[in-house]
Amino acid sequence: MRALLLAAAGLLMSWTVQAAPFVWPNGAQAAVSLGYDDALDSQLDHVVPALNKRGLRASFYIPINGPTLPGRQNEWKAAAAAGHELGNHSLFHGCSAKGPGREWVQPQRDLERQMPAQVQEQVIAANTWLQALDGKARRTFTPPCLDMQAGGQDFVAALKPHFVAYRAAGPAMATDAAALDPYAMPVYFVEGWSGEQLIALVEKAAAQHALVSLLFHGVGAEHLSVTRQAHDQLLDHLAKNKARFWTDSFVNVMENARKQAGR
Repeated sequence: MRALLLAAAGLLMSWTVQAAPFVWPNGAQAAVSLGYDDALDSQLDHVVPALNKRGLRASFYIPINGPTLPGRQNEWKAAAAAGHELGNHSLFHGCSAKGPGREWVQPQRDLERQMPAQVQEQVIAANTWLQALDGKARRTFTPPCLDMQAGGQDFVAALKPHFVAYRAAGPAMATDAAALDPYAMPVYFVEGWSGEQLIALVEKAAAQHALVSLLFHGVGAEHLSVTRQAHDQLLDHLAKNKARFWTDSFVNVMENARKQAGR
């Protein structure tokens, strides 16, 4: 028993030695990634101007069949030129229709009815379309609904060479560069959160020198929304504390994190 306890203690000490806290640019206490899914009107009408006004950068995950394309694609080009990432959210926002709350998934976009190769082709085609908008070859991916299987099989593993990182795991802080998995990065769904809750989340990240990723949809409108007031409260807090919070696109944050992790 004593030998087993000593071995366990040795393993724990080994893990502790190998842990590598993140060190963010310019001495920031946390890296904050703001991500907005589905290419919604409120994102162009309110979010992009609000971010630009405060000198903050974010990522917008755009399905190519999104409601603002192609009618407002010049505005998405302008957002990219201002430093925001146009992230990949597939061609058609395909999700699994399996389970409660998925009645909205149309049959032709049901991942349960598709093969991995079909979905992979669509995601790669979306990259090509986005590159035509922003001229960039490096970006990140958020699987719609965070669903990563098609026809019961994984489709995301084969796509890793096409992306810097995925937002693809449940809510958590990334605190250890040694344990970094760029293709299973956690993200917080913040639907309905107040400004105080959003600020508390980034402050928690600062206390841990962590990377924290927030997932928004509508802002003051549309689905899975937060209020404009709550959103602006968060942006004001980040802007007033730029020395403490490095707020940037997910692709920039993850390229930095990967360098720290040696990956």
